[in-house]
Amino acid sequence: MLKDFLDFFTLTGFPEITWQMPVMWVVCLVLFYLAVYKGFEPLLLVPIAFGALLANLPAPSLTIEPPGPVLSTMSGRLVEWHVAPGAMVKEDDLLATLQSDDLEKPALIEFRSPSHGQLTELTVMPGESLQVGQKLATIFSKEPGGLFYYISRGIEWEIFPPLIFLGVGALTDFGPLLARPITLLLGAAAQLGVAMTFLAASFLGFTAGESASIAIIGGADGPTAIFLSAKLAPHLLPAIAVAAYSYMALVPMIQPPIMRALTTMPERLIRMKSLRKVSKLEKLVFALVVTVFCILLVPAAASLIGMLMLGNFFRECGVTDRLVKASQNEIINVITIFLGTSVGITMTGERFLKPETLLILSLGVIAFSVSTASGVIMAKILNLFLPEKINPLIGSAGVSAVPMAARVSQVEGQRADPTNFLLMHAMGPNVAGVIGTAVIAGYYIATLR
Repeated sequence: MLKDFLDFFTLTGFPEITWQMPVMWVVCLVLFYLAVYKGFEPLLLVPIAFGALLANLPAPSLTIEPPGPVLSTMSGRLVEWHVAPGAMVKEDDLLATLQSDDLEKPALIEFRSPSHGQLTELTVMPGESLQVGQKLATIFSKEPGGLFYYISRGIEWEIFPPLIFLGVGALTDFGPLLARPITLLLGAAAQLGVAMTFLAASFLGFTAGESASIAIIGGADGPTAIFLSAKLAPHLLPAIAVAAYSYMALVPMIQPPIMRALTTMPERLIRMKSLRKVSKLEKLVFALVVTVFCILLVPAAASLIGMLMLGNFFRECGVTDRLVKASQNEIINVITIFLGTSVGITMTGERFLKPETLLILSLGVIAFSVSTASGVIMAKILNLFLPEKINPLIGSAGVSAVPMAARVSQVEGQRADPTNFLLMHAMGPNVAGVIGTAVIAGYYIATLR
């Protein structure tokens, strides 16, 4: 009887539980609490947290790669094979040891099996050099890959973030930016947090690609952060995604103290004139001009900028109501589920519970705070030269957390004067921040990839 019980027990997932899993369950509960009871970005934090919960259960069938060619994830030299041709391997079994040729982080790397099956051939021998994507061996099995292996291709293949941008474009009115073009400078100034955090991360020992991925958190744009880190630092994607979306959710808590510290009461009381009405033609021309100019300037950002402006063109042209509604609802909702769970499924304890995760979270909040402060300070500088003053509170909306950052400007403005309405004025720098963050991401990809 005892033997039967022990045999059954070995077939369950309980023997596979590691100490990291319960710790990550607590992390998931915190994310659920923030999303469900505090209302912090629930549409994203709930799927991220649930994906993280699945990632920290002994269910490798969810993420296992399909059998086939085993490709190198780095360039360098093969040091030693730890298995022989014909051997049966399981996911995460040690296959080989590789020597990285990365001058910034040279090291011996353990290369583990991405799937289970029979190792049928070895194509690289010890001592031979190898390149990223080079075939090392072949694994044969009749079983397919796991569900999230296929869903997560939407991040790797640049599908989910641009489709999110399609929905953002369809939901966003660029009229306030066109009505007061100078607010574009507030969105640009808010990117200073990205630049400063890039330098800080580099100083702390992160590679250029890792530093860029961490720095983009300062733009407060979750899809862009995922898009960039998936290309330049995929191993940091879980921490970066959680930091980006957490700080987006905490905008109402992080920004107000900074806004109050950098502005005086007379500045917060500034009333701005009503925005002029922007014509339909102006909005359509703007979408086309921004598409052409930004893609010519930074071709690597084409998918983000192109889909953002396509969604906005749908919105403004007036003849694609069904496409607008689909972009604003069905498409963005479905992609949000897949994007969130795909990010969460990467949050295994082994990848997330590292000292560098805390460092990334710390750098992320610094980036976000500096971006907020930069926008406010730029508004104060512009007021030195403009006859028609800008309320500096709208400068904080230069981060691209649309429309939450603009709402925070509205709330802070009404805290000083309940009859002052800043929301539409703040939408100008807010949408400028979306464009600016996407352009910077494209620049980093072009120069660092």
